[in-house]
Amino acid sequence: MVLSVIIVNYNAKYFLEQCLCSLSKALDCIDQKFPGQGSEIILIDNHSTDSSFEFIRNRFSGMKFLSNTENLGFSKANNQGLNQARGKYVLFLNPDTIIPEEGLAECITHFEENPETGAIGVRMIDGSGEYLKESKRGFPSPWAALCKILGLTVIFPRSRLFAKYYLGHLSEDENSRIDVLSGAFLMVRTDILSGIGGFDEQFFMYGEDIDLSYRIRKAGFYNYYLASTCIIHFKGESTIKDHQYNQQFYRAMRLFVQKHFTSAGSPFLNPLLNISIWMAARANRLTNLFSFARTSGAKKQIRSYLNGMTGNMERIKQALISSGRQLVGEMTASNEVVFLQGEGHSYQHIIRQMQILVKKYSFRIHGEGSQSIVGSDSKNERGESISI
Repeated sequence: MVLSVIIVNYNAKYFLEQCLCSLSKALDCIDQKFPGQGSEIILIDNHSTDSSFEFIRNRFSGMKFLSNTENLGFSKANNQGLNQARGKYVLFLNPDTIIPEEGLAECITHFEENPETGAIGVRMIDGSGEYLKESKRGFPSPWAALCKILGLTVIFPRSRLFAKYYLGHLSEDENSRIDVLSGAFLMVRTDILSGIGGFDEQFFMYGEDIDLSYRIRKAGFYNYYLASTCIIHFKGESTIKDHQYNQQFYRAMRLFVQKHFTSAGSPFLNPLLNISIWMAARANRLTNLFSFARTSGAKKQIRSYLNGMTGNMERIKQALISSGRQLVGEMTASNEVVFLQGEGHSYQHIIRQMQILVKKYSFRIHGEGSQSIVGSDSKNERGESISI
């Protein structure tokens, strides 16, 4: 078997549905490019309360399903899937992602042609079409972490010295060897995982991808960022930047520094991490206040333009109207584009269009044959899902 895809789900019902719709197309391309080798999907549900596990199990067949009776965290649940995986390569994939048809085959081809490659990540955009900086990152050494905490990374975003955390000196449009890959899309050679182990379960959430990337490099292999493949990571479904997020994020950073940089300044860094937690929590409260002020006024009318054709047109139109939208016949008259994946409108096309139209429209996506429409206007907030 050439590929095992492991997805850990927690209350992402309709976003997971759209993810699986795009994933099925990508696995079809693998079957065409690597005939006879096969692939598998392993879904681990971390005790969701939104009936997503039952919904997906009834909608998609041929998958391996694991259901936990409690939320075990990202690392432990992914390791459950890894224990079941049979593929030559393993893809750890977030449920709030949409991938292009040829993306996975391109990653596997890179592995086959570059044996020094240990793991691969790809270019990521959020639900508004904006590039996500965490697509490529450097190791959070004490210096890199300090620059991020002090805001130097933001002030000097292209600096090799001050922007090490997001490798700002490397172009987001070029394939590169990098340090850290994102756990939202992380493809790894299984034989390497057999040697170094899976995710470190000390990391409940956040930081586990940094730690795994670091151990892959220590094992003598390279981590690659493929800008030539782009996915959507809505992000808000898995990362809500509240007080708990700040605590978990900086705890993970502190744990990584203590584990790998004990002799490189962590006693100096730990007090700064504690201060940053305090500052980030208060900054988050201010952000929430401003966000509430912006959204507490009169809501603007959403004018939706349907881009594409599908067999559920009438149901889709009715669902959009029921959600308070006005349907318009021309894109120029709209402020929202609803992409309908289907014949003539591939996921590759949708992802490309979102990057072209970024900041001009809001976007929603419907996969052919699915029972939902999803989208997100902010990477920091939960998105919208509309049942049809």
